[in-house]
This record gives sequence, structure tokens and C-alpha cells, in this order.
Amino acid sequence: MSNKIKLGIVGYGNLGKGAVEAIKATDDMELVAVFTRRDPQTLKLDDAGVEAVHIDNASDYQDKIDVMLLCGGSATDLPEQTPHFASMFNTVDSYDTHAKIPEFYQSVNEVAVKNNTTTIISTGWDPGFFSLNRVMAEAVLPNGENYSFWGKGLSQGHSDAVRRVEGVKGGVQYTIPSEDAIGKVRKGENPELTTSEKHRRVCYIVPEDGADKAAIENEIKTMPNYFADYNTEVNFISEEELARDHSKAPHGGFVIRSGKTGENNNQLYEFSLTLDSNPEFTSSVVVAYARAAHRMSQEKQFGAKTVYDVAPAYISPRSAEELRRDYL
Repeated sequence: MSNKIKLGIVGYGNLGKGAVEAIKATDDMELVAVFTRRDPQTLKLDDAGVEAVHIDNASDYQDKIDVMLLCGGSATDLPEQTPHFASMFNTVDSYDTHAKIPEFYQSVNEVAVKNNTTTIISTGWDPGFFSLNRVMAEAVLPNGENYSFWGKGLSQGHSDAVRRVEGVKGGVQYTIPSEDAIGKVRKGENPELTTSEKHRRVCYIVPEDGADKAAIENEIKTMPNYFADYNTEVNFISEEELARDHSKAPHGGFVIRSGKTGENNNQLYEFSLTLDSNPEFTSSVVVAYARAAHRMSQEKQFGAKTVYDVAPAYISPRSAEELRRDYL
């Protein structure tokens, strides 16, 4: 038996497929099985050593898997799956409904503490790396303002929302940050920015044959929580254009804190990401935090954790000595 950290993946969509690739890039972790609600025989896994298993049989793998990567969606999958799997396994997820994270944490923590498991929630880049940088920037520059900008990028959740509009056959939505707003922040002006001043939203929609385009556009632009507060542009395109020009999932953005120190010295803290593939980067973060979940579990640090509770050394494959020598 190898002494590698043994992983399982729940869900085989874009995030799950990205996790498979991320695990291949590591030397200290290996994938044991992928768990799915579908017929496991329909999963096309390249590695003959990886099992495809129905999700109902996951409990049979408690002594074979060190950490379970939960790669489902935040809307309906993770609120049920994370507490369920945290009763049996150490877990990592990328739950990203920001407003509901406190209650999600409570539901997961209760189960993990009771069952002596370690479960790291809401990893990825936002929440995740952006969250870390917001906190560090504020701690260092207490006299200042935080700004988060997202994009230019394809938003998975907003794209899903436009596809649910009646008459829409297919579609995507891009979040575009305002260059003017970013410029004001970088100049140290500390502007007060409304939601619509920070970002605009651009949709590319394939309508069903005979669909009412005006009705589609109106429903998208007035959709609460998604588009109503933004300047939203709706473009109608063909299926061929959608497949040709919008099949990738790029994303990224900036966390910027503009602050002052001393008498009147301007200080700017900025962290940015430019991603060709949002799901592949997110799943790479999930896999790195699986290393932390395993190590913290061995130290009996049980319960729900967030990125704030995980020291950077826990996610690195390098030893403490190597980190001090090479990166400090």
C-alpha cells in the first residue's frame, strides 16, 4: 500500500473533472474512486485504477479514503452533501453562496465535531484566496477600504440562471469589471461605488425557434439577485457561435485595498487572478486543501474549518524546512 493521501471525488461535472487533473499533478495524493448519482458505468475515467461508484455506496469506502472532495453545486448539492459526507469522511468543498456561509458552517461543524472528522468548507478563489486577501489587507491597513472586482469572466451561476429563462435554448453570461472604477481605486480615491458602477453583465443567448426575444431580454434584465441591480447587455447569437466562441470558462478578478499609514502615505494592496478555466483552478485549490484536511485530521483538529483556520504550510507538499529555506 502506498502512503499517499487517498482521495475520493463526489460529482463528475466540470469541477470533478478538474479535480481529477489536479490530483494527477501531485506526487503525494492519489485518486481512489469517483462517486456519482448517475450510472457509474457511464463515467469515462481514463485511469483503470480509479473506480466509478454510485454515491449510495460511498459508506463502503470509509477505510479506503482519507479525504472526500465534494464537487457538487452550491445551490442544492452541497447543503445536503457536505453534512452527509462529513459524518463519514474528512471533506473539502467549494461552497460559494457567500450570504449563507455562516449557517452552512454551523450545519457542517455540528456533524464533523460529533463524528471526529475535519471538513474544510468554501475553498476556491472567491470564497477562498480572495477571502484571505481581504482579511490580510484590512489587518495590515486598518485605515482604508476593501474593493473586490470580478472578471472579465464567465459566471457559472449567472449563466445557469439565464438558461432557465423561458425561450432560452442556451446561453452564457460574462461579468465585466469597470476600468473606470478600478482606476479610481488604484489612484487612492477610495470611491463609494454602487453595484452597477463596479461591474456590468453581458449575456449571449441562443433563443428557441420562434421565442419572444423582447420577453427574454426583459426577464433577464429584471431578474432579482442576478441582473436587476446591474447594467446588463443581452446579445442573441446562434448555437454555432455559442459553441465556437463561448465554450471555455475564463474568469478572475482583483482584491484591492486602498489605505493610508502614518501622516498621509498612500498604500495600495492588490491581489489578482487571470484564469483560463475557472473550474480547473477552483478544483486545484480544493485538492490543495485536501492535503490540509488530512494533516489537520491526523492532529485531531476536528470540526468545520475555513481558509482562515488553515496555515499555508498545511496546503503545501513541501516540508517546513524546505519552505523556510526556499520560500521565506
